[in-house]
Amino acid sequence: MPFLHSLVAVSRMMRHTPHIGADLPPDDTVRLDAPDERLAAASTGLQDGDFKPVSELLARTRETAWWEARDRYVGWLAEQHLIAAGRSGPRDAPGRSWLDTWWDADPDDPDLALLHAEIAVRGAWRTGRGHVARLHDAGPQVRTAAEAAPGDPVPWRIALTRARGLRAPREEFDALWAQAVARSPHHYGCHVSALRFLREDPASPPEEYLAFAEDAAERVLPGSLVNALPLIASYEYLLSGGRGADSYIDDAVDRALQLSAWHERGDREPAEVRNVLTQVLILRKRWPEALDQFRAIGIHATSFPWSRTGEPLHEFLEMRTGVRVQLASTVRLTARAGGPYA
Repeated sequence: MPFLHSLVAVSRMMRHTPHIGADLPPDDTVRLDAPDERLAAASTGLQDGDFKPVSELLARTRETAWWEARDRYVGWLAEQHLIAAGRSGPRDAPGRSWLDTWWDADPDDPDLALLHAEIAVRGAWRTGRGHVARLHDAGPQVRTAAEAAPGDPVPWRIALTRARGLRAPREEFDALWAQAVARSPHHYGCHVSALRFLREDPASPPEEYLAFAEDAAERVLPGSLVNALPLIASYEYLLSGGRGADSYIDDAVDRALQLSAWHERGDREPAEVRNVLTQVLILRKRWPEALDQFRAIGIHATSFPWSRTGEPLHEFLEMRTGVRVQLASTVRLTARAGGPYA
């Protein structure tokens, strides 16, 4: 009998998997951490040293207080710079980058200062045992970015990330957090950095960062990404082996589902939230909802939360296929192909 059950299950998967999720974007069209249309257009000339479209875009985000996009753009640009620098071997002659050209043209540009701070802190995290020393060294760049644009919360998100790496005392965290919320009370990036500081603080019990996330989500409007903070807290709680928070996690998932529904499908802005939501739905074995979130994600895979294997795009695609297989295994063998989950 076990053999017969296995044979039926395999037959179900073979019959129904090709039809379930057939409307998902093909694997070769999915992109990892792709920029949105504005940043993609502005960054086309970077390899040739043309920094002006990027500088104009970042200036616009600062002048219009478009902080979520500004944070996302700075992170993407810093990542591209670090990837390009990593491709250069020790024997390669250092070439001039678009950042050097920008520095020559306007060394006092506040947007350039912000990029330098992000690159310094993000790069420091990658140096293994030497990251503490490099994070210390990044202090002046973070301060310069904060002073160059006094109303910008993004330097304070960077400062919170740096404080987490340095295992700064709670008093320092509290001071940085006060500066961040004074500039933007509901900035998603600052909230995520603060959440992770609390999660890694030895003096902070899990109840504190879970409560921090829930309290923040209660204070924002329906479309705010901060609504996803309990989801982020839940995911990291599950990864740390936490137990006994089922009602909190289910409430966080439901709140994130409402947030996802608030945004258009395929929208780049909530892409990371949707990727995390999908991962948590998979962990909770909520297969139909996970498939629906893969549809909402479209082509926008993000490194977080799929980077645990070191191949995030591969893991994203494998999980997407796995959800289709799981759903196919629940459909009756005799059911019409392209049944209830297709």
